Amino acid sequence: MGIKNLNTKKTILVTGGCGFIGSHFISILDPEKYKVLVIDNLSNSKETVLDKVKKINPIDIAFYQHDLRNYHAVKNLIATENIKSIVHFAGLKAAAESVRLPLDYYENNLMSTINLLKIVEKYNIESFIFSSSATVYGDSKVQPVDESLPLSSMNAYASTKIMCEQIITHASELHRETAFFNLRYFNPIGAHPSGLIGEDPLVIPNNLMPFILKVAQKKEKYLSIFGNDYPTKDGTGIRDFIHVMDLVEGHLAALNYGHDNSGLYTFNLGTGIATSVLDLVYTFEKVNKVNIPFEIIKRRVGDVAVSFAAVESINKKLNWYAHRDIGEMCRDAWSWIKNAPH
Repeated sequence: MGIKNLNTKKTILVTGGCGFIGSHFISILDPEKYKVLVIDNLSNSKETVLDKVKKINPIDIAFYQHDLRNYHAVKNLIATENIKSIVHFAGLKAAAESVRLPLDYYENNLMSTINLLKIVEKYNIESFIFSSSATVYGDSKVQPVDESLPLSSMNAYASTKIMCEQIITHASELHRETAFFNLRYFNPIGAHPSGLIGEDPLVIPNNLMPFILKVAQKKEKYLSIFGNDYPTKDGTGIRDFIHVMDLVEGHLAALNYGHDNSGLYTFNLGTGIATSVLDLVYTFEKVNKVNIPFEIIKRRVGDVAVSFAAVESINKKLNWYAHRDIGEMCRDAWSWIKNAPH
């Protein structure tokens, strides 16, 4: 393969770049190779996180506050930039909330993805990386789940991810020069090892770790665990928790692969390790020497009993492996809170 543009930085559009995963992704990009254009509507994030990212990584970042549902605003912005890749993190992401607000989820998640794919259609985009979710497997009885399994939805959030993957598949059939990636996340937790950035939602958190952290800070009296009557070893749900740094390194592996390859690729982003909710709580207590009192409440609508990843496909194709363990995830999450208490 020929040598291309050695002296030219590639511009990457990162949607939702002020969020938990987007900010960590930017923190690992090589500033000698890339510059970043961030679009975020700040509905659940803060622009100030980019200042912290720059302390970690002196990369060129341009920020624009836009709603991706406004195609013309996004198109006009892109027209002035030579975008080579799009990494699409933005979207509504709470499964339980989507049960109450299904139309909001369909409108936001589908429209934003369609508008970005129109950008791919209009401009010479090298790669398009989409944040999908393990929820697309529904309540699969086959575990671990691999990418060949049929998809199933238990809530509107999962349905939007399935639909977006289908739309991306059709787009890939028309734009064969572009690399498209559907990356199915399992349960990202942890924080950057510097302690400068971590998960900092503006609204009530929907994931387990932010609740654990609130209890550890004594901002909440106890952790609510949704159900202990699942058919699992301790009755609590089984999940595949992955360190956010491993997760974003998976995105970087996809970005690098897309420089010289095209086509459609779908991968799980997980560790392949099954961990119960109580396993996570007890590990957090042990490694951080913090007590996490909890109470058991009824199951939450849309939750499944067991979900963990088969990861052989991404291991082989992208040579990517998750290597941070659950203890490191818990230590880094607590370090982030201690370093920058909220």
